[in-house]
Amino acid sequence: MIPPQEASARRREIEDKLKQEEETLSFIRDSLEKSDQLTKNMVSILSSFESRLMKLENSIIPVHKQTENLQRLQENVEKTLSCLDHVISYYHVASDTEKIIREGPTGRLEEYLGSMAKIQKAVEYFQDNSPDSPELNKVKLLFERGKEALESEFRSLMTRHSKVVSPVLILDLISGDDDLEAQEDVTLEHLPESVLQDVIRISRWLVEYGRNQDFMNVYYQIRSSQLDRSIKGLKEHFHKSSSSSGVPYSPAIPNKRKDTPTKKPVKRPGTIRKAQNLLKQYSQHGLDGKKGGSNLIPLEGLLPYTPRGGLPGPWINTACVYAANISPGHEHDFRVKHLSEALNDKHGPLAGRDDMLDVETDAYIHCVSAFVKLAQSEYQLLADIIPEHHQKKTFDSLIQDALDGLMLEGENIVSAARKAIVRHDFSTVLTVFPILRHLKQTKPEFDQVLQGTAASTKNKLPGLITSMETIGAKALEDFADNIKNDPDKEYNMPKDGTVHELTSNAILFLQQLLDFQETAGAMLASQETSSSATSYSSEFSKRLLSTYICKVLGNLQLNLLSKSKVYEDPALSAIFLHNNYNYILKSLEKSELIQLVAVTQKTAERSYREHIEQQIQTYQRSWLKVTDYIAEKNLPVFQPGVKLRDKERQIIKERFKGFNDGLEELCKIQKAWAIPDTEQRDRIRQAQKTIVKETYGAFLQKFGSVPFTKNPEKYIKYGVEQVGDMIDRLFDTSA
Repeated sequence: MIPPQEASARRREIEDKLKQEEETLSFIRDSLEKSDQLTKNMVSILSSFESRLMKLENSIIPVHKQTENLQRLQENVEKTLSCLDHVISYYHVASDTEKIIREGPTGRLEEYLGSMAKIQKAVEYFQDNSPDSPELNKVKLLFERGKEALESEFRSLMTRHSKVVSPVLILDLISGDDDLEAQEDVTLEHLPESVLQDVIRISRWLVEYGRNQDFMNVYYQIRSSQLDRSIKGLKEHFHKSSSSSGVPYSPAIPNKRKDTPTKKPVKRPGTIRKAQNLLKQYSQHGLDGKKGGSNLIPLEGLLPYTPRGGLPGPWINTACVYAANISPGHEHDFRVKHLSEALNDKHGPLAGRDDMLDVETDAYIHCVSAFVKLAQSEYQLLADIIPEHHQKKTFDSLIQDALDGLMLEGENIVSAARKAIVRHDFSTVLTVFPILRHLKQTKPEFDQVLQGTAASTKNKLPGLITSMETIGAKALEDFADNIKNDPDKEYNMPKDGTVHELTSNAILFLQQLLDFQETAGAMLASQETSSSATSYSSEFSKRLLSTYICKVLGNLQLNLLSKSKVYEDPALSAIFLHNNYNYILKSLEKSELIQLVAVTQKTAERSYREHIEQQIQTYQRSWLKVTDYIAEKNLPVFQPGVKLRDKERQIIKERFKGFNDGLEELCKIQKAWAIPDTEQRDRIRQAQKTIVKETYGAFLQKFGSVPFTKNPEKYIKYGVEQVGDMIDRLFDTSA
């Protein structure tokens, strides 16, 4: 139960809240009444405003419609006047532009093309609106005249500003690929930039508005002529430079030419020059690096084999052999001297021949590279001027003259090589090798440049390469046959038994091939029909070349054996074979030929050494007729202290006399023989000296003090050391 006090307090609290709620309700009623009054006032104002707007609209709309009609009428009048002005302007185009067209576009191309645009629009207007108007004929005639002037300007700009590329610049351009130290690229400016832009604008106008493609013919004819003349100029540069200084050169990059001129010698395979350098080295230091030395040296690119009747003659090749083998003091220096004179004789039979071949080869190789570079540059120029869908055809026509010239010259080289093979002049055929190698190296660039040209154009270089491979393979085969069938002529055999010209020429020819191993191997492989030739071209070609070299060496060995029979003296025959075998072996060892031979013939080196030893033994048997006189087995037996009988004294006299006569005869004969290799010469002398001195020493010790004669000096003419000295002078014409 709630206490009375709490109930009273609660009632008062409730009464207070009720009173507050009644006051709030009274305030809300007052606010609603005021809001209703304001709403009625606002509705009254809006109704009045709406009424006034309706009255304003009814009065403005008619005025607006009238104004709009007036504006439309004004616009129509202005358009009509503008059209009339535009039409009338077409009738004045001819008179306004005639002077500009008559004066031509030279120096004012922008203005001229603007006038041509006006004439073009006038022609289109009259054709559409008044085809029978005399004004149409007038503007048409003016348009044709203007188009012809633009064509003429195109021709004039191309003719006046297309210049032949100088040989110096071409050489710089070519050498830019090989010169790793080149500081900047060499660029060609066929046309000045301003002229090029004018030519491009005229070209585009003629294509778009002139509907004319004749200018493309003009373009390729002019550029074709410049390309052809540039390449021919490079060739002439080689001939002029070689005749004056002997070395064509290219100064440094043009913009540095005044400050840093440099000469760039052209790489050459020159054989005469190598012979000259060899002779110079020989005369100054000997061939083993010491004065008086005569060891074989690596023979790099001396004169290849040429049969009698051709140039260079065989005596020159023989002299080259002597230059590479004979030490000072031998009679063979006479031939070396005459070789040197022949090489330097400006009016002799060799004057300029090999240099001329070198220049022709170098010139052709550089012209091929020049064609690629210039053709690439021409296409870049053409791409800016000729529309894209006409570029390949125009480029094909542009390069034809220059390309045909190169191919014709290449075919002439093939033809000359073919004739040289008939004459057995294999030195001329060697010019094909560097050219063929360069053509193969350049072929990827050729193919890239000729992309998009006709098939006949693309096939020209492969056709030339095939021709050169065929003629090169034939030359190699004929050379091998020529080595095998070289006739045995007594007058052509070296009287001193030295290296035969056939040997030197064969080795020199094979050494020339070292610079062109891949090319020569490919030549031989090109004649093979087996599938392996294409499947394993590199290895297969190397084996073919090794087989070929072994074939040449085999043919040479057989021929030398046949030739050695010309000598009546078996000892001289042995010396001849020894010298030739030793020359072959040393030449193989001092070059990469031995590695090539070893590909298919592993025992070649050992075989040659056995042949050399065999010939040394054969030579040593020639001394048996001397030593047999004093050999122990042929001497009389007598008792010491017992007086000799007449028969015994006579036998001893005959032994001494036979030895003396045989020694003198052999020394006299063999002194004129030659063993060019110092090491071999000393070895043979020493071996023979040891045998003879031992035999003679024993004989002299046994019979030197025996009283077999009253005149011992008549029979005991030489001491043991004297005999040794005499043998030391063998193979030495100066002794």
